[in-house]
Amino acid sequence: MSRNDRSSGKNNRPSGSRGDRTSGGKQSGRQGGGSMKKSHARGNAPIKPKMEKSPLSNTEGIRLNKYIANSGVCSRRDADMYISAGNVTVNGKTITEMGYRVKLEDDVRFDGRRLNPEKPEYILLNKPAGFFVTGNPEKGGRTVMELISRATSAKVSPVGRLDNQAKGLLLFTNDGTLAKKLAKPKNGIRQIYQVTLNKNLSKEDLENIAKGVYIEGSKVLITSISFIDDKPHNEVGIELYSIKEHIVTRIFKSLGYEVESLDRVVFGGLTKKDLARGRHRNLTQQEVINLGMH
Repeated sequence: MSRNDRSSGKNNRPSGSRGDRTSGGKQSGRQGGGSMKKSHARGNAPIKPKMEKSPLSNTEGIRLNKYIANSGVCSRRDADMYISAGNVTVNGKTITEMGYRVKLEDDVRFDGRRLNPEKPEYILLNKPAGFFVTGNPEKGGRTVMELISRATSAKVSPVGRLDNQAKGLLLFTNDGTLAKKLAKPKNGIRQIYQVTLNKNLSKEDLENIAKGVYIEGSKVLITSISFIDDKPHNEVGIELYSIKEHIVTRIFKSLGYEVESLDRVVFGGLTKKDLARGRHRNLTQQEVINLGMH
C-alpha cells in the first residue's frame, strides 16, 4: 500500500478526497467539500465576510439573558426566546441580539416592567425606638440598616417610614415594583398602631377621629379606633390605610394630643408574632404574594 493509500485509510476520506486522486482529482476534491489542507497560496485563502458591529453591542457587563434569569422572570433559555421576540428593552431600545451585554445600571424592561438582576429579598424588622429609618441626621445616630446588615448582601431599602422613636414593623426589599406599589397613596396598605398619648383621649375625640380627620385639607379615613382593653384611656389602637408621613402623630396633634409612644403592630397581613423587638426575618413566598395583591 502506498503512503497516500495509508493516509487515505487512516483518515477515512470519502470518495473524491485527496487520497483518491485521478486525472483532475485535485479540482474534484475541492468541489466535493472533502477534508483538505489549508492552501498557503494567497490567492486561494478563504475570504471572511466583514461583520458590522451592532451599534447596541458592548463587551462589558452581564449577558442580557443571564440578567433576565437572575431577576427571576424565567430561565436563560426562555429569556433568549423572549429577547428574539422583541419583549425586552434596554434603556428604551428593543434588543433582539443574542449575546447582548448590559450593565447593572442599565434600565432593562420585560414587557414594560423594569427588572432587577438581584434575587428579590423581603425582610421584616421589628424596629426598636431610637433608630432612624433614612439618613443619619444626628451625630452618632443609628439607622435601621445596622439591624439588618447581616440579613442580606442585596441592596434593600425600607418601604415607608417610621419616626426615630417609633417602634414596630418595617419592611425592606430590593423589589422596586412592589415597593412602588405599596407606596402609592391610592393603593394604601392596612396598618394597625398602638398609640400612647400624653393624656387620656376623650370619648368625643375618639368618635371624631373614627369619622375621619382632615389633615391639610384632605380627609384621612380611619378604619377603626378603640381603647385598648384593661389599659388607661391614653392608650388606643388605630387602624388605617393612609401612608402619609407622620400621619398618626398628625391626627392626634390636630386634636391637641402628643404621641409619646407609637408601635406599628400590623403591616399588610404581616404581624409581630414570634418576632422580638430588634429582630428580623425573611418573608415567606405566600406573604410576598399577599403583599402584591394590595
